[in-house]
Amino acid sequence: MGAAGSKLEKALGDQFPEGERYFGLENFGNTCYCNSVLQALYFCVPFREQLLDYYANNKNIGDAEENLLTCLADLFTQISSQKKKTGVIAPKRFVQRLKKQNELFRSYMHQDAHEFLNFLLNELVDILEKEAQAAKSDPETSSPTEKTANGPKNGQLNGVRKEPLVTWVHKNFQGILTNETKCLRCETVTARDETFFDLSLDIEQNSSITSCLKNFSSTETLNAEDKFFCDKCCSLQEAQKRMKIKKPPHILVIHLKRFKYIEQLGRYKKLSYRVVFPLELKLSNTVEDADIEYSLFAVVVHVGSGPNHGHYVSLVKSHNHWLFFDDENVEMIDESAVQTFFGSAQEYSSNTDHGYILFYESLGASNKS
Repeated sequence: MGAAGSKLEKALGDQFPEGERYFGLENFGNTCYCNSVLQALYFCVPFREQLLDYYANNKNIGDAEENLLTCLADLFTQISSQKKKTGVIAPKRFVQRLKKQNELFRSYMHQDAHEFLNFLLNELVDILEKEAQAAKSDPETSSPTEKTANGPKNGQLNGVRKEPLVTWVHKNFQGILTNETKCLRCETVTARDETFFDLSLDIEQNSSITSCLKNFSSTETLNAEDKFFCDKCCSLQEAQKRMKIKKPPHILVIHLKRFKYIEQLGRYKKLSYRVVFPLELKLSNTVEDADIEYSLFAVVVHVGSGPNHGHYVSLVKSHNHWLFFDDENVEMIDESAVQTFFGSAQEYSSNTDHGYILFYESLGASNKS
């Protein structure tokens, strides 16, 4: 990336952020799904800083077992500690570990970036929880750990109920949804909470993220064959159901359902619908706060006309500059270029580059990017 790297340095000039690194990632035969998500996560500053801290605190453990967390921490540390400001890094160790860990990613076929993101975040949580349990059972290494009732798992330990652990992955990405069902006969409301790392939204032509979120939280009537069993009435009753965001996450990840199974075709089809995603997003209709403001800092883009082939790239905002990451290549783009990834207002369009996963950071906390 020599020429491209120097071009990027020239474009940023005196504005090149102090201590920041912009490195492309080598593609090992269809690993663009992985590279695009890793770039988005690297520029999720609070997540990156905690991963670098993790590496700094654990690098002296010589016999530590290699896993996806250690490989990711090692990769992010390699990037952040480069002497050069731009260049290319080969995430070989991470990709090898990923393939070893999950056979889904072993083939050279086109993979889904959203599936990879989901798998990675859940895997990191599992590793951190196991490490915390191991530390608790070893008094030599034991340290106080933070706990809360909002984690994803409950369990028993020596007959004592233990509260789920909240890791720094949870603190960044986890939100809570509440599923409310109201019996239309006795008007009793039943609420059930569930945690999420990302929101998967159905999309429609010529819509926006705001309207997709409204549809996500819209009230649905359960009747006929879908009646709800009300515990108070002890029978099936008509009911109204809706999903609300009870606790919004610090990092809001939105996955647009661009791949839809079409029964007549017997396969998945990509929806190239135009869905506007704003640079600043107000999240309303939440249980805790009336309005929460978010700022867009990364977009994973799917390029191509179908789900089984194509390419992934990412757009990233860093220190008020927008950058375009396409595997080894990194270049600066204008903020207005983000709009070209909204999708197409026509069914058939030559532009197949569409926003697929959006990363928003809450403006309520420090946003260094």
